[in-house]
Amino acid sequence: MRDLTPLPLQPADVPWPTQRWPEGGRRPDGLATLADEIFGLPETQSVSYALLVIHRGRLVYERYAAGANRGYLQYSWSMAKSVTHALVGILVGQGRLDITAPAPVPEWQGDARAEITLDQLLRMSSGLEFAEDYYDGGASDVIPMLFGEGRFDTGTYAADKPLAHPPDSVWSYSSGTTNIICRILRDVIGNGPSGMLDFMHEELFDPLGMRTPTPRFDRSGTFVGSSFLLATPQDFARFGLWYLRDGFWEGRQRLPEGWVDYARTPTHLDSANGYGAHFWIDPDNPERFYCSGYDGQRILMAPTQDLVIVRCGRTPEGHAPAVFDRVNAIVDLGW
Repeated sequence: MRDLTPLPLQPADVPWPTQRWPEGGRRPDGLATLADEIFGLPETQSVSYALLVIHRGRLVYERYAAGANRGYLQYSWSMAKSVTHALVGILVGQGRLDITAPAPVPEWQGDARAEITLDQLLRMSSGLEFAEDYYDGGASDVIPMLFGEGRFDTGTYAADKPLAHPPDSVWSYSSGTTNIICRILRDVIGNGPSGMLDFMHEELFDPLGMRTPTPRFDRSGTFVGSSFLLATPQDFARFGLWYLRDGFWEGRQRLPEGWVDYARTPTHLDSANGYGAHFWIDPDNPERFYCSGYDGQRILMAPTQDLVIVRCGRTPEGHAPAVFDRVNAIVDLGW
């Protein structure tokens, strides 16, 4: 494991945002200008619904537009993958899952896929065939999984894919991988969607004060953790702060020791992308790690600056730099 920037502790004089976000704190020069630029981009390039900045545990900036407000639920899209990482971590801490063991997937018994581990699934290194294309319905696996023939049992659709590479030899981002994990979670937790909802609330959402998360399930009872979780930006920010605080919240370590470091340790890192375990890593600033979703959803954690930034909106991939260059510039202000 490479050297990682230490994660900051919650300041002793700042209450945890379980009930409400503590507000205030200094806003550095340039923050308002960069936010104006983000919200002022032409609609043909980007529409921003929400921008929140958390510094040292306080909500120092919050802005909404395009009809959104504090109570408006936003789509996570693939930010839900990072929530799936947290659910796995909780079960690991309870001794109910071992990520180093072969993944319990019945379809894989008796062939080479039986060697795939949960660790490899979390790091997108299973070797399974899966085309992560959001536009070409003919070439895509993610479109039929979410909206076509696979939508009723997303985990089985993905688990049926053959190996394209030996396990742990190639990194390949795959929404199918996450739904295989979520089918495993369904079976370990039991009692279908109601059991999963109870577990999510009792072990994750309620302790953090996240009151709005709305996960979606397929007909098989599997949480579609690749893509479908709605929540307010303030609740997304609570999740980000929890990871910035190393899984600690209000006097209790709620994730296993080292679980957040596992998420932010690179599996794949090149000039274009960085990825750990169900979290992305900024290749230009590898200490920064983030949850990312289609159309430009993001929860960014910056340990050195003790920042969490949440951005929700609608931005085509080709225009994403216009938003996220400015989000990164916010991190680089004189905090």
